[in-house]
Amino acid sequence: MRKRIPSDGRWIGSIPLIAATFFMLILLVFSSQADAFDPTTGVHKTILPNGIRVLVMERPISPTVSLYIRHRAGAVDDLTSRTGAAHLLEHMMFKGTTTIGTVDYQAEESLRRRISEARSTLKRVLEREGDESSEAKELAEKIDRLEEEKRSLIVSNEIDRLYRERGGVGLNASTGYELTTYMVNLPANALELWARIEVDRLMNPVFREFFSERDVVIEERRQVVDSRTERQLRELFLGTAFIAHPYGRPILGWSDDIARLDIDYLTRFFHSLYRPANMVIAVVGDVTNSEVLSLINNYFGALEPSPADDLLTRSATIEPPQRGERRAVLTSSANPRLIMGFKKPTAPAREDYIFDIIENILTGGRSSRLYRSLVIEKELAGDVFAVNGSPGILYENLFMVEAEPLDGVSLADLESAILDEFERLKQTPVSRRELQKAKNGIRADLYRMLDSNSGIASVLSYFEATLGDYGYLSTYLDHIDSIEADDIQSAAAEYFVKKNRTAALLEREETP
Repeated sequence: MRKRIPSDGRWIGSIPLIAATFFMLILLVFSSQADAFDPTTGVHKTILPNGIRVLVMERPISPTVSLYIRHRAGAVDDLTSRTGAAHLLEHMMFKGTTTIGTVDYQAEESLRRRISEARSTLKRVLEREGDESSEAKELAEKIDRLEEEKRSLIVSNEIDRLYRERGGVGLNASTGYELTTYMVNLPANALELWARIEVDRLMNPVFREFFSERDVVIEERRQVVDSRTERQLRELFLGTAFIAHPYGRPILGWSDDIARLDIDYLTRFFHSLYRPANMVIAVVGDVTNSEVLSLINNYFGALEPSPADDLLTRSATIEPPQRGERRAVLTSSANPRLIMGFKKPTAPAREDYIFDIIENILTGGRSSRLYRSLVIEKELAGDVFAVNGSPGILYENLFMVEAEPLDGVSLADLESAILDEFERLKQTPVSRRELQKAKNGIRADLYRMLDSNSGIASVLSYFEATLGDYGYLSTYLDHIDSIEADDIQSAAAEYFVKKNRTAALLEREETP
């Protein structure tokens, strides 16, 4: 469990070597306590009448509390022509409410209606007369004046200010393929402030500055993806691996799709997918279960269950079986890079546990197989890492390896060396010592993830929201401990085969 929990679709790197060594020492010294470790001990789960699932862990180590709200709404819910909606909605949820982020909401709303009417009129005029007509220019100037007047009524970033003034840290949000998450850490005595703010923005959201924020997201895509070839390669890789399933679409969305998103569609998306039945709340810190439930019932209990929009009910197209290798090439002046992946069952299938161990064996530290072979011994790569379970957990996913060759090393040689290590897993059983080392590494990583209120709240809410049961964690290490060398050999032989392989190569473009 080194990179199990995605936040925004990016692949997370390995834990620092010093941290891993520290936790390994803990395991060696306190092995008897480790054997009895159950990360779900002390978790209280309650389902409210409206369907919200609440997880509470009392952890009075410091007078603080970590709070996570996860919605089962993500990029897999974007329609084909409306990619990026889930991510843009995440941005808009910070724009305030009818009482937060405004000087005078009634005046602001009146201006919003006038602007909307003027935009509709301008659209008709542009279609009829073009943008050079005097009427079109007058309407554009009128819209600019109204927008300026409306901006004078807006208080930007007020949600952030309210939290900071009460000692809040780590206020953030993320959109993944399957979830959108909102989190913050607060002094325990500010719990009610959190409830008031979060319920207000669920009951009375106002999507202020929509067009400018939409432009911000388009610019974000330009900076994060269009200007970074490694991110373009990852998009190409996923689009090649998943030709039907929405895992093949980018979380940020395509620029043209983002530009077509409007407030009406985003409002529809919000009401359909941010429903109470799609919500999981995790509260971990210096609280009691009774006080948390009383507070959450008083505030979140007022959220009414709403029916799903038929058009936006999650029903992702199942990826058809892959019957041959898929390859894609991106040319650029950037350093060459290689991504290789194999489809496999997702959690909680037994194969998923096996691939967690394979991930650790291949790239779990400097002594792991791929790092030692490619980086240290053969000097083929400057960087290599593996990820099990990319890019999501709800559907069949990928075991993938990404590597960057050193100068003078061909992608073909690098790919061949990686495939050699896969063949080695098929042909030769992993030694008992190496297998135990991988299991210990996984255990250490899980401990690291659960060493803070925020880490616990994140992990608990993630598995409750995706797999429907945070209790997955309670037996996770037992399943890991049950894996034997022949399990690894069998899984490698079944899934590390050419017809199940997808590869994306970033090749250096030839100069004329």
